[in-house]
Amino acid sequence: MNETYKAMTECAAEATRIAGKVPGHDLDGPTTCSEFDLRALVNHWVLYTSYGLERRALKTPLPQELVERDFTAAQDWPAAYAAQLTRALEAWSSPSAWEGEVPLGDGHAAPAPQIAEMIVKEMAVHGWDVARSIGEDFRIGEESAALVLRVVEEHGDLYRQYQGFADPVPLPASATTFDRALASSGRDPYRRT
Repeated sequence: MNETYKAMTECAAEATRIAGKVPGHDLDGPTTCSEFDLRALVNHWVLYTSYGLERRALKTPLPQELVERDFTAAQDWPAAYAAQLTRALEAWSSPSAWEGEVPLGDGHAAPAPQIAEMIVKEMAVHGWDVARSIGEDFRIGEESAALVLRVVEEHGDLYRQYQGFADPVPLPASATTFDRALASSGRDPYRRT
C-alpha cells in the first residue's frame, strides 16, 4: 500500500466521522470558507472527495447530475457519503488506478498519482473546514499531514490563481504539520467559528 493510499484511507475514515457530526438542520450557517454556507461546503466536499475520487480512479468524468445534486437533501447523506468513500477506496485499490494520466477536461490531463494526492488534500482541508464550522476538529496522523502539507506547498500558487487558497497565515514555530498545511492554504488553524 503506497503512502498516498494510506493517507486517503485515513482521511476517508476521518471524513466519515465528521460527516456523521454535521447537524441535520441549520445547513445555511457560515463556514470557514466565506464563499460557502455549510450546505454548499458539504456538497462540494462530498462531490469531489467521494464521487470525484472514484471517477478519477476510473478515469471517467463526473456526470452533470452529480455536479448539480444537493447531497444534503437526503436525510441519510452521511451514510451515503461513507458508502461512496468506500467505493472510491476500492477503485483506488486497483493498481491500474495509479497508472497513466487522468483526463481533466478541455484536453488537459495529469498523472494519476498526482490527482490522488490532490484529492487527499481536498478531503483533509475541506474536511477541516467542515469540522471547524461545526465546532469539531479534523484529526489525521503525521504521515498524512506531511503529504497534505507537501501538496499544499507544491500546488499553492495554482490554487491561489483560482481563489481556492488565500495568502498563507503566519504560525508559531510550535505549529503541527497539519496546522502548517492549513496555514499554507490560507486557513487559520486556530480560528473558531
